[in-house]
Amino acid sequence: MRAMISDSTLINSTNNWQQQASQCVIQGDYYKAANFYEQAIELEPDIKYHYWYLGLILLLQGKEVEAQTTWALVMMEGEPEEIELWCHELIEVLEAEAQRRSVQLDNSTAYLLRQHIREIQPANIDNLLHLIESAIKLETFTGEDLADWGIIELLNSQELAAEAIDINLLMQTLQEILDYDSLHESSLEFAKVCLPYLEHSYKYFAVILVAAINLAYSQGRSKQAIKFAQICYQINEEDAELLRHLTSFYEKSGDYIKAIETAKKCYSLLESDVLAGKVYANHLLLKTLINAGGYWQEAKEILQRQESLLSSLIEQQPILNDGAEISRVLLSTFFFPYFQDCPQTYRKIQNQLAALCQNNLQNYAEESEWYKQRQQLPPKTENSSRRLKIGYISHCFRQHSVGWLARWLFEHHDRDHFELYGYLISAKQQEDPLQEWYTNQFETVHRMGTETQEIAETIYQDEIDILIDLDSLTLDISCEVMALKPAKIQATWLGWDASGIPAIDYFIADPYVLPNDADNYYSETIWRLPQTYIAVDGFEVGIPTLRREELNIPNNAIVYLSAQSGCKRHPDTVRLQMRILKNVPNSYLLIKGLADEEAIQSFFNEIAAQEGVDSDRLRFLPMVSLEAIHRANLGIADVVLDTFPYNGATTTLETLWMGIPLVTKVGQQFAARNSYTMMMNVGISDGIAWTDEEYIEWGIRLGQDTTLRQEIAWKLRQSRHTAPLWNAAKFTREMELAYQQMWQRYLEAM
Repeated sequence: MRAMISDSTLINSTNNWQQQASQCVIQGDYYKAANFYEQAIELEPDIKYHYWYLGLILLLQGKEVEAQTTWALVMMEGEPEEIELWCHELIEVLEAEAQRRSVQLDNSTAYLLRQHIREIQPANIDNLLHLIESAIKLETFTGEDLADWGIIELLNSQELAAEAIDINLLMQTLQEILDYDSLHESSLEFAKVCLPYLEHSYKYFAVILVAAINLAYSQGRSKQAIKFAQICYQINEEDAELLRHLTSFYEKSGDYIKAIETAKKCYSLLESDVLAGKVYANHLLLKTLINAGGYWQEAKEILQRQESLLSSLIEQQPILNDGAEISRVLLSTFFFPYFQDCPQTYRKIQNQLAALCQNNLQNYAEESEWYKQRQQLPPKTENSSRRLKIGYISHCFRQHSVGWLARWLFEHHDRDHFELYGYLISAKQQEDPLQEWYTNQFETVHRMGTETQEIAETIYQDEIDILIDLDSLTLDISCEVMALKPAKIQATWLGWDASGIPAIDYFIADPYVLPNDADNYYSETIWRLPQTYIAVDGFEVGIPTLRREELNIPNNAIVYLSAQSGCKRHPDTVRLQMRILKNVPNSYLLIKGLADEEAIQSFFNEIAAQEGVDSDRLRFLPMVSLEAIHRANLGIADVVLDTFPYNGATTTLETLWMGIPLVTKVGQQFAARNSYTMMMNVGISDGIAWTDEEYIEWGIRLGQDTTLRQEIAWKLRQSRHTAPLWNAAKFTREMELAYQQMWQRYLEAM
């Protein structure tokens, strides 16, 4: 058990042998340190500390059994009171060394020592908290450890006094657990049992809410996020920030009723608040109502209130206090295009809001050193022959409709002339094959979080020539980054309509998706590509899972399909669809898309009854997990009926690729012309309507005329070999030419 004594006079020769022994431990000379304590035990066998330190040294040498035996032999000699005292002394020795090792970042040894403390004193809360921290630093921690080590049970014990816990340590450990693995069920349980000890700490509330936000937005786990947010709700159910996020969590999880209730509560709290707060709270309520589907009358009333609030805000031109407030105002016109096709009106409002928000964002950024440098540095003399640095920023470089469509540009990009940089916003941590594919397409890729200024500074430091935003108003973070103008040239493409931010130079479109007079009401310069603003080489198609017999639809029936989210289900368009159905005997309408199931069914059934259509002719389809299966299931339809004033985009491309006739109505706004440009770029004009009457006529004709449907299907199949819509390589060359021309303009203006 004991080390051999090499010098019998080691202790007698010095008065400070304990300091020397301690120094030996620090230097890792465990053999000599053991010699000191071996001799001390020979000279002073009743001093128990000598045994505690000798066991510690043996433990540090990796001799765990010998260490435990050294301690156990001493403990066996004592009475219960003595053993309790000796255990306390031993823990002091181990604790001091564990702390020293943690400071030195020797986490493996600290972890070992704390495991031994746990064996001696399992209910030592502070030690358990430190043990968790060590395990996290070693990346060996799992949620099961919380249960195995008994800490949740201890914190939940009625006998445990609050003063027995280091509250700061508890708070720190909670944050580390949630940062490390908030998904594990034990992490949620740990957060809950901390509530009685930390409920008066604002930091506790903030840490739990941040964990919920990360779960919902970065990891796509809204149901888990709700559970964390409900802890915050127990503390303060009238916190507006909590209610804003909780509304979103409920909506993302599909609980639209709860989302609407929470949004209404949020607005009632902010009704007497500053105007900017009311604007966003009203926008949030509008968002939940329209996404649920079937609440159009109530939503229209909320829209009118939003228009009035925004009019007052634009008139007041307030100074907005922080980035969150600015971004919320910026997004507050998002749903206007879903209600009406009136771009001349709502784009003016959006442009004014965007200018207000950009001014506030830039004022907010003035304190940042990189932003001051950006403003002060003179333009460099540019080498026109070098590769252009093209940056792409988006939260959609993943399994998302924008992600599936944009990939073809990267597939065909010319790396000899363009250096590609990727800025993946709020990049999810879970496995996503498409996200991984994208990371391999960029020469430089940044997996970013949600800090606007950090993202903008990264882009600025990369010296990006042209920055392409794929998000627009679908994500506040991208808008904020663009408003700070971190790149020389900035443009919006693909993800949505233009944002109206003055710092954005161009909006990439084509000859069809925007009318000629659109230049009059866009703040950005519209850059029209020669044929199409989007092209793909095709889609992966899986095995269909839908059969007519399973839906109780006869094989000789005409099947119409409308596959869009609830926010696109405008009642006026649904009425047109019912009139088509009414005029085509033996026809059925399949309805698919994200919405509140009960509300959307009630919405369609009510309009069907008003138009004299039996609700038995409607079929409501569930969502499927894979895009490839969704595309395969489109084949069940004879005709697809598009939505208006907000068309399909990805769904239109998929419909045309599958060779299915489409009926679409064309409007004036970008969102009302997506299907139009796609049909023109695939060489099909049958099904394009300019009025309600034409929409109905085309729907009836395509339902009744089998030969016409077959002709369109044949043309669509043939178009795969000739049409601009299916020629992503040619489209990429046109995009690259646009980049070069933008760059030439920039150089000429320097």
